[in-house]
Amino acid sequence: MTATAPRLGASPIRRPFAAAALVAALVSLLFGLMLAGAGPASAHAALTGSDPQDGAVVATAPKEVTLTFSEAIAVGDGSIRVLDPSSKRADTGAEPKDLSEGSTVRYGVELHPGLPDGTYTVAWQAVSADSHPISGAFTFSIGAPSETTVALPSEEVGGGPVGVVYGIARYAAYTGFILLVGGAAFVLGCWPRGASARPMQRLVVRGWVTLTAATLVMLLLRNPYTGSGKFADAFDLDGLQAVLDTKPGAALVSRLLLLGAAALFIAVLFGTYARREDAVEKKDLTFGLAVGGGVVAAGIAATWAMSEHASTGLQAGIAMPVDVLHLLAVAAWLGGLVSLLVALYRTPDIGSRAVRRFSRVAFGSVLVLAATGIYQSWRQVGSWSALTGTRYGQLLIIKVALIAVLLAVAWFSRRWTARLTDTAAASGGTEATDTAAAAPEDAEEVSGTEEAPDGVDPARAAQLARQRAVLTATKKKRIRDADPERSGLRRSVLAEAAVAVVLLAVTTVLTSTEPGRTEEEAGAGAAATAPAAAGPVNLSMPFDTGGQNGKGTVRIDIDPGRTGSNELHVWVDGNDGKPMDVPELKVALTLEAQEIGPLPIVPDRLAEGHWSASGVQIPMAGEWKVDVTVRTSDIDQVTIDENVKIG
Repeated sequence: MTATAPRLGASPIRRPFAAAALVAALVSLLFGLMLAGAGPASAHAALTGSDPQDGAVVATAPKEVTLTFSEAIAVGDGSIRVLDPSSKRADTGAEPKDLSEGSTVRYGVELHPGLPDGTYTVAWQAVSADSHPISGAFTFSIGAPSETTVALPSEEVGGGPVGVVYGIARYAAYTGFILLVGGAAFVLGCWPRGASARPMQRLVVRGWVTLTAATLVMLLLRNPYTGSGKFADAFDLDGLQAVLDTKPGAALVSRLLLLGAAALFIAVLFGTYARREDAVEKKDLTFGLAVGGGVVAAGIAATWAMSEHASTGLQAGIAMPVDVLHLLAVAAWLGGLVSLLVALYRTPDIGSRAVRRFSRVAFGSVLVLAATGIYQSWRQVGSWSALTGTRYGQLLIIKVALIAVLLAVAWFSRRWTARLTDTAAASGGTEATDTAAAAPEDAEEVSGTEEAPDGVDPARAAQLARQRAVLTATKKKRIRDADPERSGLRRSVLAEAAVAVVLLAVTTVLTSTEPGRTEEEAGAGAAATAPAAAGPVNLSMPFDTGGQNGKGTVRIDIDPGRTGSNELHVWVDGNDGKPMDVPELKVALTLEAQEIGPLPIVPDRLAEGHWSASGVQIPMAGEWKVDVTVRTSDIDQVTIDENVKIG
């Protein structure tokens, strides 16, 4: 029988109202993403400063190198290495010193005394407070820049084959959590008779196995993932012990312990609960399982919240419970969706009442997702520019687009559900009216034990009874599968599940991506200190000291016009364009953005109207203010200035 599309005409009042509410929730989510807020928040730590700074040229060797980060990090031996031009260690090799003060996170390493001139490389590697590994490198020079033979790893920490496997395990962990929690919630809250259905049992058990296996893999790979990147280090006991002492390691161990409690929950759900026949006893057991299962599910969700993006940055105390609610809503929606798909394709007994229950659960989950998603997006993005100009923001746009597609397909599923309900009601469907507390009609039907006729082997009679039951179930399934509304619902739910798989993949990548707010702040800091293009600096500044013959022009050349040592030449011309001698001439350089200077320069007179200074040190690139003081008599003096980029 050919399935027909659902009518778009009249339907129960709740259907268009629910659809309108879903659209409103989506619109609220889209606008919520753009909210810009108060103080800065960060998740992935970012290097915000260093001393010496990247590209700086210092006159004498510093005693130590310090690095400043946007948030707390975990460091160890070798987290900060300083390499000389020949790639040898220039630091003492001691564990970095914690120099943090208040909200400023700073670490430093001591250098060997008497370091020669040349370019030095600072390579750092740490673990951000949100559990993600971070790394980077920069250079500074002593005396003057030089060639360097330092070879840094081409791969970022957390990459390579170990990073790929770790990423797959992260995706598998989320998938297992969704199947475990969403499947159990679907059985307990929407279709209690599904507790005795083997396909539903296999779905939930496979979710538990997947989450447990993925958690074990992540625990073993945590050391090489944040360190060497070698699979062999997964079995390094010292490394594993170090992982257990960290927040992510503690979270993974806690998850394994909670999965032990989840195994007991599964055993009761598909054992005692599935066999329970008494309505009152089953009601009490339903309540107990709902409370216990909810606590375990929230605990497992908290193992993500306590160790990833929500655990650090702005309003962490609010963000973590919000993240738990977000994860539970995702599991209830997407896990229930997969459970419904399995029930529609693999079992003949699920009817319209269970589907309608899940529709209400899904609607509530979407409302929770909208509310928590608005908050999380404000916290991690914070601005229009970060939404469109960072990888995190772009992934978030893709995620919202996928949610919009998922909601659109879900709307059609709800239409099919309405027709399925009407059809079942018109035909006097097999399901009786359910009570809110899982009445006996929701329990698995139990047939009476038939006595074998005289002269018939009881075993043979039991076998015949089982065959008749199989034939009856098969016939019932064929009748239901032939129903166009049921077939349409199956296809619609299958499309939802396909979109959900892609949505979960994008979400997994999103959780391991540096938030837009942090990336934008780090980019702004880098832009502020980025070296300008190297090249000679030429200035021409008119002056007027106010006295007789007090007018003229100062011309300045700075060559080569970059960090390090430079030659400074100053010419003073009178109004007639001829060289002009003055009693005093002074020059000073100031980098106001970094509060450096003024650095005084006293040039030597070479000839009439011409002064020069050699070895003028420019410690770092940036926009420098050049101050020139000209005195034309005992009382007539003026200071003029001009800003210029020196790189």
